[in-house]
Amino acid sequence: MGKSKELSVDLKKRIIDLNKSGKSLGAISKQLQVPRATVQTIIRKYKVHGTVVSLPRSGRKRKLSHAAERRLVRMVKSQPRITKKQVCKDLEADGTQVSVSTVKRVLHRHGLRGCRARKKPLLQKRHLKTRLKFAADHMDKDKTFWRKVLWSDETKIELFGHNTQQYVWRRKGEAFNPRNTMPTVKHDGGSIMLWGCFAASGTGSLQKVNGIMKKEDYLQILQENLKPSARRLGLGRSWVFQQDNDPKHTSKVVKEWLNQARIKVLEWPSQSPDLNPIENMWTVLKKRVHARKPSHLAELHQFCQEEWSNIRPEACQELVDGYQKRLVAVKMAKGHVTKY
Repeated sequence: MGKSKELSVDLKKRIIDLNKSGKSLGAISKQLQVPRATVQTIIRKYKVHGTVVSLPRSGRKRKLSHAAERRLVRMVKSQPRITKKQVCKDLEADGTQVSVSTVKRVLHRHGLRGCRARKKPLLQKRHLKTRLKFAADHMDKDKTFWRKVLWSDETKIELFGHNTQQYVWRRKGEAFNPRNTMPTVKHDGGSIMLWGCFAASGTGSLQKVNGIMKKEDYLQILQENLKPSARRLGLGRSWVFQQDNDPKHTSKVVKEWLNQARIKVLEWPSQSPDLNPIENMWTVLKKRVHARKPSHLAELHQFCQEEWSNIRPEACQELVDGYQKRLVAVKMAKGHVTKY
């Protein structure tokens, strides 16, 4: 027999009020459609404890004391990569034997849940120092400065592969039913490399890179796309170009052309994709393109061009106008990676 549903507090209070008014147990039971024994129990508990609220039940004694729980939580916080089984072994070595389920429940109760570690660039001390310096040097820049920046980067977009996930509803034992599987191809079906740029006023050029990009290829992309994009986006004359510190970007031939073209380049801290808002634009682009399920590389490229041009200027401006939050986040994280 299943556990019966507990009466609401309001109904219990009505039982007490009717009892105080002089009604008998039978009359209360008939009026409220509650078993007579239940009415009697509620009234008896009220006379003893003075309340109709359910009192705490003792239950089974906890395996871990409060001190042991605090020690467990400190252990996991100091070693976030430790496994539940290893925690059990460490506690057992101290004389406390608990199950993996107990460890899991305790950690959940303290707000700790197992999650996949985010993949982020390796930051050394020199990277932390330059990131903090960049944040400090640009903290006083207002929105008008960031709206004059032309952000750029390269990205790879795969035709199939890890970018595409599909969830299905199925019963146990039906995992390999053709309706419940995701067809894959070797080497993810291929991919394309793209160079793109954008500003607060909208998206600029999106250029496909053929083969492995060398410094000469990168220079040609800049020569053909940089100034036309800046003009089309209405950046005026005092705009600033942003690029990361990839060796192709900082090569002598590229630096000489940027100097000759009188293009001001934003000094950039290495290993800092979280400071480049175009990374967020790539995420938007990839989601939109894969939602259309391209079937071959030519179609993948076509969808990329279409969806890039369909990104609203308002979305670009909103992303750029919130740039100072990234600098604050870097400062708060003492130069380490941020949520951006």
